[in-house]
Amino acid sequence: MKIVVKTREYEETIKKSRFIGIISPCASEREALLLLKKLHDQHPNANHIVHAYRIQSPDGLIRRFHDAGEPSGTAGKPVFQHLEGKQLINLVVAVIRYFGGIKLGAGGLTRAYGNIAKQVIECAEIIDYIEMADVRLTLDYSQLQMLDYQLKKLDGEVLQQDFAEQVHTVIKIPKQNLEALRLIFQ
Repeated sequence: MKIVVKTREYEETIKKSRFIGIISPCASEREALLLLKKLHDQHPNANHIVHAYRIQSPDGLIRRFHDAGEPSGTAGKPVFQHLEGKQLINLVVAVIRYFGGIKLGAGGLTRAYGNIAKQVIECAEIIDYIEMADVRLTLDYSQLQMLDYQLKKLDGEVLQQDFAEQVHTVIKIPKQNLEALRLIFQ
């Protein structure tokens, strides 16, 4: 699976209708819905704001798309199919349409929305998704230097440290490196 690094936009005019494609990373469905609300606030005169998103949650993959008043299956689904085809997760793709007076028909709408989604995805910086895990460790002070060394080696980072008789720490590390960490700090 893959993710996008940052928000990008792509704009095109098709038969006098203005289409604006936006791709944005989102870590949760709530974040996706807030972004969509923001787009509605920024584009109050848009005729349609179509969207699709795929977000990895602890309960599994959340998949949604919305036609936003366009004929059923002509807008949200073509956008969503590009997300699935590229195996993209933790993102929203929205396509904003300002109607230009010329009807595109069902086939034309499907092509237009799908093409805008494809173009905005091509504009985005896409990287591999690495599933992370939060780990709590209790260490002696003498183990701190070893922890720092191992985190650099295993692509981890310290999220929190509490110093008492021992050091209580919370780290974030790629799930694929958990076993290596456990072997060192048993």
